[in-house]
Amino acid sequence: METEALTDIANTAAEQLSLWDMVWASDSVTKIVMVGLIAASVWSWAIIFEKFASIRRVKRTSKKFEETFWSGGSLDRLYDAIGNNPRDPMSAMFVAAMKEWRRTNIMKSKTDRGLRGVSLQQRIEKAMAVTMDKELEDLDKRLGFLASTGSVAPLVGLFGTVWGIINSFNAIALTQSNSLSAMAPGIAEALFTTAFGLIAAIPAVVAYNMITSDIDRYAKRLENFIAEFSSILSREIDDTAIRADIAGE
Repeated sequence: METEALTDIANTAAEQLSLWDMVWASDSVTKIVMVGLIAASVWSWAIIFEKFASIRRVKRTSKKFEETFWSGGSLDRLYDAIGNNPRDPMSAMFVAAMKEWRRTNIMKSKTDRGLRGVSLQQRIEKAMAVTMDKELEDLDKRLGFLASTGSVAPLVGLFGTVWGIINSFNAIALTQSNSLSAMAPGIAEALFTTAFGLIAAIPAVVAYNMITSDIDRYAKRLENFIAEFSSILSREIDDTAIRADIAGE
């Protein structure tokens, strides 16, 4: 009989101290902390999905562009096909370079065509570099929120933990009892805010590291493309100058 009585008391206490009841019974500060951490986690996951999808799309379209670029076809026809609507950073860099190439006529004067060739190549490389920085900046958008969430969310959760412990001590002081029913709400607040802080921070940190690594690797591909395309243009400038010298003799 005594065992059954203790079991009934434990079941009654468990019903009265259900986790959700203790969460809803928490004070406004704890609720604000939990709601803020949940909102940060939801927004972080939205950014994570959007970034992974964007990087996957950019890599796929860049691969298609590279295959077309190195297929041996006419660069002018490729430029005309892309037009003013490049679909990825690499094709955007190519469009910027071709615009600068077409804008400059190195055949206008023979006397300074050597300087013109050097100046043209520098302008093309500068145009590609500026375009690359702009495109990478677009890929980096909103990553700062992931970094901030990863570093701040645990601290916010820790604040909620401290606040919950303080509430537990206040409950003990008010009730003059150290029973579980007095301490449980504050302990529940502390545990929930700690958990929500980690739930928000861990995915944000992991995703931030993965996304930035992917962007860094893609940036190296773009830098290699600048070097390779610059070499192609350099040879084209030299060939054009040689042809001009032969025609002028």
